[in-house]
Amino acid sequence: MCGICGWVNFDRDLGAPDARRELADMTASMARRGPDDEGTWIDGIVALGHRRLAIIDVDGGGQPITLQEDGRTALVLVYTGETYNYRELRQRLAAVGHRFDTSSDTEVVLHAHREWGRRDPRAAVNELNGMFAYALWDTANRELLLVRDRLGVKPLYYYPTKHGVLFGSEPKAILANGLAERAMDADGLRRTLCSLADPGNTVFCGMREVRPGHIARVTRDGIQQIAYWQLTDSGHTDDVPTTVRRVRELLEDTIQRQLIADVPLCTLLSGGLDSSALTALAARFSDKRVRSFALDFVDYTNNFIPGPMCGTPDGPYVQEVAKFVGTDHTDITLSVDELMDQSVRAATLRARDLPLTSGDIDSSQYLLFRAIRQHSTVALSGESADEIFGGYPEFHDPAHVQADTFPWYGSRAYVNNTSRQYLDPGLLKKLDLPGYLDGQYRMALAEVPRLTGPASADPHERRMREVCYLYLTRHLPWLLDRKDRMSMASGLEVRVPYCDHRVVEYVFGTPWAHKTFDGREKSLLRAATADLLPESVVQRVKSAYPTIQDPTYDRKLSTRFATLLNDRNAAVTPLLSVESSRALLNASKNVRGVERILALQDFLTNYNVSLRI
Repeated sequence: MCGICGWVNFDRDLGAPDARRELADMTASMARRGPDDEGTWIDGIVALGHRRLAIIDVDGGGQPITLQEDGRTALVLVYTGETYNYRELRQRLAAVGHRFDTSSDTEVVLHAHREWGRRDPRAAVNELNGMFAYALWDTANRELLLVRDRLGVKPLYYYPTKHGVLFGSEPKAILANGLAERAMDADGLRRTLCSLADPGNTVFCGMREVRPGHIARVTRDGIQQIAYWQLTDSGHTDDVPTTVRRVRELLEDTIQRQLIADVPLCTLLSGGLDSSALTALAARFSDKRVRSFALDFVDYTNNFIPGPMCGTPDGPYVQEVAKFVGTDHTDITLSVDELMDQSVRAATLRARDLPLTSGDIDSSQYLLFRAIRQHSTVALSGESADEIFGGYPEFHDPAHVQADTFPWYGSRAYVNNTSRQYLDPGLLKKLDLPGYLDGQYRMALAEVPRLTGPASADPHERRMREVCYLYLTRHLPWLLDRKDRMSMASGLEVRVPYCDHRVVEYVFGTPWAHKTFDGREKSLLRAATADLLPESVVQRVKSAYPTIQDPTYDRKLSTRFATLLNDRNAAVTPLLSVESSRALLNASKNVRGVERILALQDFLTNYNVSLRI
């Protein structure tokens, strides 16, 4: 896992001293993503930068990496992520004459493009199994390819300029170049206030994301987005027992691939079905005793109060799984003071680069990953199983399923909904957030692959196909982005085995009746892994990522927001209804909505962002 950045200017020599300094600044901005090494490559109109977190071929896998032909440089690559099938690809490439100087997966990707991607880069990318974002410069064609993995596990941003493009793993890399403007318009504020993955809106004016499953081709004529993967209807014909067996086979193969690393590896264990199954499979296939880590808060289990999304504390289940599977387990216990520490809040904003905070979830993840990094460099996470297998309560609530909007609105979006009540009414009218969300919803629905076969005659099956698509393309990327930012800020690589595209494709194509064949959530995953787990975990109901319940946290949050409301010069003040906010703050029983307002204030100030509302 690393950080990449670069600059193409078709009308300028980027070898000039000032351009070199800007590339150095762009590269240095991602030092936390890649603490082990750095490298740059500049040749006329193109400049590439790389920060490395060494995972595979620790000694020989430095970047940028080049491919030579006839005594000249033909291709140059900067890459972040992992290609899990690189060993098989290396054998195939070697069999047709390719020779390798390293044992890294990065060099395999480079040769894959030369062998299979000469006419169409999609042919090369489709060979890769992994999570990745990379930039490939073709010297002969004078074109840059920006490639992002199928599910969007690894981030990749770009910023079109008059004569080319800037790009980077994070917005901060692009903003380190003087050509990038630090401004946010109404669309940027709309995304800030909505928990929604909007690939066309990065908050910063002019900046874009390479969409998951896409390639951005940059030439003198402009930038073209090319899809190389998308969810389709597979015409699933397997019965339930066959489907369960196939899910188990895919998970076993995926876990074995993702255990490959030349550095210490661990799992993230919450005591839920997803992480427990993953940990059990990792323990089964690892040649070493697996380390596991769990998040906890001071006195959390003793003072736990059940809620609609979190009915039981994780702690007892974590301990039972760790004992049952035999992991070397560690709890990371956090306090209110740690979560509210201003340096931690600043670090999470710096990691996120965007005011899309989830409050104590962001800061707890950051602190958790920072602690884990003292012991391991790679962690396996159960993220995405809920989206893939149908784990959220909304999947099983007719009111949410039939709502003519994103199913998660009206329940888990309370933080964002309550943040809006502090804004100026005139601003809210101008933003028209309901209209924005409806537009995004209609756009997403138009992408859903049509259901075929016998299930297509069932209205509920058709609707559940839409719901599954919405979660995979508009909800999951938002969570993956958070996990990537919080982990990479500490130089920790988090792998997400459930995001293996083969698993996603197979389960997405499975009828909803199969996914709920036992009348519960995540039926296929439960059946496929039940033999690996304690019965209590097999039967445990979905429990959300824990948030701190200590009332001290809310009191400190209220105090911080009250201080902000008294600062007439605060950057966010023009967006607020100050007097109404004071009254709401005093009357509200739930103040978590101010988290996003506070993050927006810090974002505008620390990033020196101008508002164009």
